[in-house]
Amino acid sequence: MIEIWKCLNPACGLRFNLPAESHADVHCPRCRSSARLVSGGIAQRRIPADLDVPLGWPGRLEVILDNLRSAWNVGSIFRSADGAGVARLHLCGITPDPENPAVRKTALGAEKCVPWVAHADGVEAARALRSSGAVLWALEGGPDAEPLIRVPVPENTTLALVVGSELGGVDPGILDVCDRIVYLPMAGTKTSLNVAVACGIAIYLIRSMSYVVKQAGTVE
Repeated sequence: MIEIWKCLNPACGLRFNLPAESHADVHCPRCRSSARLVSGGIAQRRIPADLDVPLGWPGRLEVILDNLRSAWNVGSIFRSADGAGVARLHLCGITPDPENPAVRKTALGAEKCVPWVAHADGVEAARALRSSGAVLWALEGGPDAEPLIRVPVPENTTLALVVGSELGGVDPGILDVCDRIVYLPMAGTKTSLNVAVACGIAIYLIRSMSYVVKQAGTVE
């Protein structure tokens, strides 16, 4: 439950929220003036658990995280992976695993729902997936990259999306194993997104955009 408070200082007037607990003397977090309760007992709004909304592409989706450094980003990816129905995360190289408290903090329990496996060598992990019949796509730039929104997702297969570090990108050895290199189109001045944001967008596009394409009758 959440409570809404408002600063009593006219020069500030900050409106902020707090967990609904016993607050004897609340002060504005910005100017430290006294605050008054505006609304209390607001329940967190959640998506109904029984909603049957098709995500589209029904195949098995896995994600390879190659040498990500930030535990915060890894935790965020765990949470997005849970929402998008990712079957397994492959944590390669120095990518932190859920033993790291920062991963658990941002995953908010998703690390208990999404299966994961650690690999010392991402190239070997990619080769093993490829040998098992998976299709590998790297989320990366470069002259051979294709916009993800225009690439049809293969049906009835396992698709493994490879995401590399923000500094070095995907290991060239993994790129050699991949079937395709895809990217997210950028409309602004920057040429890339935060890795957790990019991964979240990509896995939802794979799930949902393929559904739109199939409904339009353009995928055989």
